[in-house]
Amino acid sequence: MFPSSPVKNDFVLALKRVRLWYALLVVIFSIFLVRLFYLQVIRHDYYRQSALSDQLKQYQIPASRGIIDAHDGSNVVPLVLNQKLYTLYADPTYVKNASTVAAKVASIIGGDANKYQAELTVKDTRYSILAKKLTEAQNKQIVALKYPGLGTQEQDYRTYPQGSLAAQLLGFVNNDGLGTYGVEQALNRQLKGKPGELKAITDVNGVPLAASGNNIMTSPTQGDQVTLTIDLGIQKQVESILAAQVKSSKADGGSVVVMDTNSGAVKAMANYPTYDPSNYADVSNSSVFNNATVTTPIEVGSIMKTLTTAAALDQGVIQPNTTYNDPSHWTVDGFNITNIEQDGGPGVRSIADLLNLSLNTGATWELMQMGGGGPINQKGRDAWYNYMAKHFRLGQPTGIEQGYESPGIVPKPDDNGAGIDLTYANTAFGQAMTATPIQMASAISAVLNGGTYYQPHLVDQTTTADGKVTTTGTKILAKDVVAPKVGQAMVPLMQYVVQNHFIVPPFDQTHYIVGGKTGTAQIAKPGGGYRDDVYNGTYLGFVGGDKPQYTIAVFMDKPQVVAGAYAGTAAAQPVFAGIAHMLINNAYVTPKSQ
Repeated sequence: MFPSSPVKNDFVLALKRVRLWYALLVVIFSIFLVRLFYLQVIRHDYYRQSALSDQLKQYQIPASRGIIDAHDGSNVVPLVLNQKLYTLYADPTYVKNASTVAAKVASIIGGDANKYQAELTVKDTRYSILAKKLTEAQNKQIVALKYPGLGTQEQDYRTYPQGSLAAQLLGFVNNDGLGTYGVEQALNRQLKGKPGELKAITDVNGVPLAASGNNIMTSPTQGDQVTLTIDLGIQKQVESILAAQVKSSKADGGSVVVMDTNSGAVKAMANYPTYDPSNYADVSNSSVFNNATVTTPIEVGSIMKTLTTAAALDQGVIQPNTTYNDPSHWTVDGFNITNIEQDGGPGVRSIADLLNLSLNTGATWELMQMGGGGPINQKGRDAWYNYMAKHFRLGQPTGIEQGYESPGIVPKPDDNGAGIDLTYANTAFGQAMTATPIQMASAISAVLNGGTYYQPHLVDQTTTADGKVTTTGTKILAKDVVAPKVGQAMVPLMQYVVQNHFIVPPFDQTHYIVGGKTGTAQIAKPGGGYRDDVYNGTYLGFVGGDKPQYTIAVFMDKPQVVAGAYAGTAAAQPVFAGIAHMLINNAYVTPKSQ
């Protein structure tokens, strides 16, 4: 045998080494290949989203809020519109040289540069608001700066072409875009629309790349347009009449409702004092935001006697021509119920006298008749409660399209050990219970129109973004509130009151029917009992031709009247008279056909 060649042995060894390295390289390459396949194919979506996480931003596109308009004769006129303004915001993680940026922003929009700088350097946030309500011109200047991390967003703000008209009825939209008070609150979901969505690929500075094919946009849906039942001509004049009388009587305030007696459609709803909804943030006393016609129940006083009389007539315990012996006082639960000094003392009285002289003893007597004719008892309390709560729907919200509606209070009829008979005697003439103007107007309308309780409403129709129109129409909440003959009887009884209350100028009762009832309501003390230094004035009435067409409810908050005068007669009655004359003189009322 020949010995192995050293050269051959080295070659074999080298070949083995090459094969080993080759095998190692194949293994390594295979690992990379498998890993690459795993990353690019199996985990593609995950890593793609991770890679885009710093560049993919989601933006909400606000929807245009629905406008609100109202009738003005045969026209429809806007009450609330939208104005496009801009919100200036920053993403502090992208902002460079905050002091320079803040100074430049201040030079364009005004304000404190130091406050802007503080917002530009906030930690742990990607969205910091610097200012709101920038104009189009200011927006263009800000955008032209092209500062990293600085951006603007278009936003609708409410504007009011009619100024402060119907301010409490409308409400406003706060800085968070939420409808607050009035129609804005009650119909916020319909008015606000549905926001859109924009997902945008951004550059390293956080600026959206408009040309990116990965942008996804969902268009916003505009809110519904709402047309109100309000008539602008009536609303303007009602507000003027009310404001003048509040000032003249030095009252703390006043409220008025004018309603279509035969449909529940509200034609005017006014409050004074009022405010400018464009500048709601400047209001120091937030109580002025309340629409007191629906939010502020009071003890209504003698206007309640119209409902007490209607209930007694409907039960058949009295007739329109009934007379009775009025003692000029009753003792109930150890307390005396009396009348005003001008009642003429004890004597035979008619139902017309009861209303015209505003006899508390007469209303108490009617309650007694509901119980069988003797002293006030459970039967009478139950019957009167049934009419207050179920027929006239007091003590519960009407459902009108307003924020913060109050239900008022109707006491239960069961004996509570606290003088329930006296309480119920008081409710018969409008004390020991509370109601709002909208509740009283709705209740007496149900009597005057023959027994149908229409839900009071402010919305005539709505129009969606795609043009679908929905008319609200009338909604009946109760039928047979009283028999038709009761309404027919109440019209002349309430006319008699107006004819005997020396309203100047007098009404033309030949061509029109005008009826009403005053109320001077005591004001409860916080600790019990009633104040004797100031009263609320109320009035409840109607105007029409062949039948009542408009119902008018007036509440005056603590008017200052001369000694011996009554708040209802001196303060509330002039408001009613002014409105009724205005409706007649401006041809809003259809005169009698014969």
